[in-house]
Amino acid sequence: MNIHYFDTYQAMSSSGSQLVLDELQKKKNLLICAATGGSPTGVYENLVKEYRSNSWFFDKVRVLKLDEWGGISMTDPNSCHSYLKKNLIDPLGIEDEKIIAFNSEASDPTLECKLIQDKINKEGPIDLCILGLGKNGHLGFNEPNQFLVHCHIAKLSSQTLQHSMALSMERQPTFGMTIGMADILNARRIILLITGKGKREIITKFLSQKITRQLPASFLWLHHKVECLIDRSSC
Repeated sequence: MNIHYFDTYQAMSSSGSQLVLDELQKKKNLLICAATGGSPTGVYENLVKEYRSNSWFFDKVRVLKLDEWGGISMTDPNSCHSYLKKNLIDPLGIEDEKIIAFNSEASDPTLECKLIQDKINKEGPIDLCILGLGKNGHLGFNEPNQFLVHCHIAKLSSQTLQHSMALSMERQPTFGMTIGMADILNARRIILLITGKGKREIITKFLSQKITRQLPASFLWLHHKVECLIDRSSC
């Protein structure tokens, strides 16, 4: 794992977006697994700026949604789908057929997870996985002591339900759907963005390199190509 420290969120985001652009230069139809939340927003904003000058650069990009809150409307402004459409998919002009995304309103969430897994098996592996670190060490909705290998329904922890997205919803989500740890670890390259208040303790535990199910992100130490970008203000 390559660990990089930055004095500002903007500097971290700039480095993260350059890593994405570097991968795009190598492979135009890059399959990007995209997280939501404050951590990757700056990276996405920089990619949108690049798109305005070089839109052709993103013509073949494919996007895989990392996770989704279950039991809420897809059009809820705080859904992962709405976030990615606003911050990444629509600004980059990514067409529907190039998007792999959980349906938060699926009548059969178990089947929905299977359908997404089948698409990953067909179109994958993930080329570049963009992740943020949860306050309890989760990746997507792979929660401590609960995460499973492949796409699955997740029981959301009380800490995850305190996320600003969940707290802003009219109706609180009852479960999550997420890409599993096996497919995350099978990604060719991973960018882990660490920023935000209240994460000092989990950062210290993560950097100890102790691999434990109590801290799902710790399994990234087993991956051969992880770029860990840390905003010093969060330490």
